[in-house]
Amino acid sequence: MAYVKVSEVLQLAIKANTAVMAFNCIDYSTVRSVITVAEEVNKPVICMLYPEHVIKYNWINLEGFVSMVKTEAEKVKVPVAVHLDHCSDFDFIIRAIKAGFLSVMYDGSLLPLEENIRNTREVTRVAHAFGADVEAELGHVGFASTLTDQSDVDKYTKPEIAALFCEQSKCDSVAVAIGSAHGFYKETPKLDLVRLEEIDRATDVPLVLHGGSGIPNDQLEIAFTKGINKFNVGTEFLWLYYQTVRNYDGTDIAGLANTVQKKLMEYLREKMKLSKF
Repeated sequence: MAYVKVSEVLQLAIKANTAVMAFNCIDYSTVRSVITVAEEVNKPVICMLYPEHVIKYNWINLEGFVSMVKTEAEKVKVPVAVHLDHCSDFDFIIRAIKAGFLSVMYDGSLLPLEENIRNTREVTRVAHAFGADVEAELGHVGFASTLTDQSDVDKYTKPEIAALFCEQSKCDSVAVAIGSAHGFYKETPKLDLVRLEEIDRATDVPLVLHGGSGIPNDQLEIAFTKGINKFNVGTEFLWLYYQTVRNYDGTDIAGLANTVQKKLMEYLREKMKLSKF
């Protein structure tokens, strides 16, 4: 069985001096496509669930998502992990852990530093008691639709604060703000790679890059060698899903699923080339 904890694949990424790819998934087609291609290219992968898809849209439930990932992971040899993406609700995080999520993200990035540390430490304490990993966020990775979210250096992660945060919060990994943002970019992002190096030197936990849709590959390839060990992709992956469904001209629902998975896997084969395992 290839189902493992996120911390295990992050250690593999550290050894390979690269980043493991993490994709936001919403259903069987996305999960199956991600794991199938990971096996094909022989690279570890992470399937992530965004809480809003459970809470707001009732698209899938926590237990069902974990079960899907586990079932598909049993069919392959590459390491496959499951992760709960951005969540600020302590109760929901505990629900996810009890449902089988071995990794969760507590996002306190909009809170004052001390409160973010305090909350992250408490989430970590409880998660570790259940054997789960915790990803935190320091600095603020905002939205690409708001240009200042990616260009306002005041929102970027500060190396000296990152050292303090990781030490006191006890988090297992930390998402950093170095010029990326969530969603489609209005302007091509320019990652602060010098800052990334400084953060990496100041901390001893794996670093995570959010807002992966639209960052030029040449910047990513450098970032993956300078401390980024987990790379999140959601917007462009799910947008391709939407466009494929929208343009489907068949009448067979099974044919639609096959068409969606074919398109997603074509995309995934190219995207996963960024991971140098």
